[in-house]
Amino acid sequence: MKRVLTALVVAVFLAATAVSGLAQEKKVYNWKMATTWSQGIPWHKTAEQFARFADIASGGQLKIKVFADGAIVPAFEVFDAVRNGVVEMGHDWPGYWKGKNEAFVAFGSVPFGLNNVDYSIWLFGDKGWDMARELYGKFGIVPFPAGNSGCEMGFFTKTPMNDMRQLKGKKVRTVGWLADILTQMGIGVSPLPGGEVYLALDRGVIDSAEFSTPFITFPLGFHEIAKNVIMPGWHQPGVQLMTMVNKKAYDSLPPELQKALEVAAYATQMWDMTTSEKNNGLTIAKYKAKGVKFHQSTPASLNELRKVTKTHVDALKAKNPDLKKVLDSQDAYIKDMADWKQIRSGVSAYPYEMYIKGVHNE
Repeated sequence: MKRVLTALVVAVFLAATAVSGLAQEKKVYNWKMATTWSQGIPWHKTAEQFARFADIASGGQLKIKVFADGAIVPAFEVFDAVRNGVVEMGHDWPGYWKGKNEAFVAFGSVPFGLNNVDYSIWLFGDKGWDMARELYGKFGIVPFPAGNSGCEMGFFTKTPMNDMRQLKGKKVRTVGWLADILTQMGIGVSPLPGGEVYLALDRGVIDSAEFSTPFITFPLGFHEIAKNVIMPGWHQPGVQLMTMVNKKAYDSLPPELQKALEVAAYATQMWDMTTSEKNNGLTIAKYKAKGVKFHQSTPASLNELRKVTKTHVDALKAKNPDLKKVLDSQDAYIKDMADWKQIRSGVSAYPYEMYIKGVHNE
């Protein structure tokens, strides 16, 4: 009996040691992610998808709880919350941090710049992600691309227009670089939050408004007041999102969990691109059913917008070496892809009836 008890004790000890070792190997990290989105904004779900993919890729070792705007910190304090370790992670649109460094805007969207596919190629297959690491790294943050919702809609107006210059002397709701560009063209701007645009349009406080992609914008109801849209969304061809990770928290992870975050980035980028583009297409049909008319900008007006945009962006680049480095890289990518984009055009998947009527280009 004594031998049996001894063997049993040894067995229990060995089992406990093995379990302890296994537990040590499988340490679970419980992290918080603050976002710049309210729960009603689809991008909040994108952040939740990143957390889900990280959980799967880590074998359950990375548990990320996602918090909406204001739950821990207000939207525009998320960057500092991640930087200072208040939370381990954040999910955002990089352009919000232009006050930290103008170069952040280029990682979110650039007028006449990269679309969702271009951003994905530049970030994952070119120099983009390395440049993001360099810029965010100056603030103690490790960035991970985390979704691109596609091209934004154009400008809602009450009367039909096909030239932005028709808005000269009027007021448009917009923000960021676009506000500066329109101001240079003699167009008034008002940087209203999305939730205030409906009443401003209804009361005539503003004459036109842009906000985001079709899917994101539809619930705001602009189309109930302004039944016309000047297309395309030249000001934001692609809306790139990012996940931020506190550098110290990131360094505390073993290499395989750091890699799990990278896997989550790839997965989230693909998930958001495909889900958003599908929803954008379906939402255009909803707009048309509500009587909204889409008016394509004239080539002359787009050329003028392109010239003014280039002048403005070149001036910003001259003041900020970081911005110049990022935009020069994007311009090099655009140049590398230009011939291929041109010679492959004409095979986009349009319905037969549209194609034979002349809709051939992407």
